[in-house]
Amino acid sequence: MNNTDSLVRSDWTLDEVEQLFTLPFSDLMFRAQQVHRQYFDPNRVQVSTLLSIKTGACPEDCKYCPQSGHYNTGLDKEKLMQVQKVLEEAELAKKAGATRFCMGAAWKNPPAKDFPYVLKMVEGVKQLGLETCMTLGKLTQEQTQALAEAGLDYYNHNLDTSPEFYGSIITTRTYSDRLKTLSYVRDAGMKICSGGIVGMGETIRDRANLLIQLANLPEHPESVPINMLVKVEGTPLDHVEDIDPFDFVRCIAVARIMMPKSHVRLSAGRENMNEEMQALTFLAGANSIFYGERLLTTPNPEAQKDMQLFKRLGIKPEEREECQSEAEQEVRLQEQIQAQQDSEFFYNAAQA
Repeated sequence: MNNTDSLVRSDWTLDEVEQLFTLPFSDLMFRAQQVHRQYFDPNRVQVSTLLSIKTGACPEDCKYCPQSGHYNTGLDKEKLMQVQKVLEEAELAKKAGATRFCMGAAWKNPPAKDFPYVLKMVEGVKQLGLETCMTLGKLTQEQTQALAEAGLDYYNHNLDTSPEFYGSIITTRTYSDRLKTLSYVRDAGMKICSGGIVGMGETIRDRANLLIQLANLPEHPESVPINMLVKVEGTPLDHVEDIDPFDFVRCIAVARIMMPKSHVRLSAGRENMNEEMQALTFLAGANSIFYGERLLTTPNPEAQKDMQLFKRLGIKPEEREECQSEAEQEVRLQEQIQAQQDSEFFYNAAQA
């Protein structure tokens, strides 16, 4: 075991995590940055693009979601996209700099009649040289295995919030259903993308318990999206009080400390963040974003704005080959850390 493996744990307690959340802000940021630099190049961010392949009319009653058929949000309902159209969008995403293409469908679980087309999408995107990710709702073991055989790299299935607060947000699917799907995905050999949403009226203890659920899985999710609630008119949460920006950054920092090898994704809500707040999240350990103008049905900063911010911060997109295998990644990172120790510790943005 190398000297960084002691930081990778699956036995976090509530007291420990609540103590992290209550640290002075500068102390928390410093600790998160220290952990981040042990496993990642602090000036590289993984870039993904997310496409809604089937929009609206979802039977779930998630109180934050404009795609739920339970609420009138004015969202147009759309059928499953044609495979060729999805592949065209994936090609555009690749040209724009994305290394992972994520496809989301507003289903409780994938219908049998549509599932063969979903598999063709995975196969086609994989052939383009992109990493593949899908979020399709609850899966059976058979569906999970079929996705793995088609070449799916990641399956996204968020826990959303703590087990204690979950019933206040969703009643049409249980927490154990979500954990079971994650177990199927891991057993099939795929990587897990799972995180949650903050700013829905939950407490700090709820945020701590959400991260405990993720960090205490037998193996940490490879990708952990931390979403800031996007309030959509017509949903039950459209008037909830805004989360304090520093509290959101704290969530990113605590996630980084608890899951040091995971990509922590700054996900939904970036459109409502100024550049200074986004910069703080990168400093706190966020090293993945969604790139493009929309996240399923909600706005996202324009791609050009992201690249301009990256340039100002001295950040570069993570290259495709840098996220192949954990073993290869660890070797590269140790080389980078040694190079930093041998030269300058901080990246010189002026020379980028």
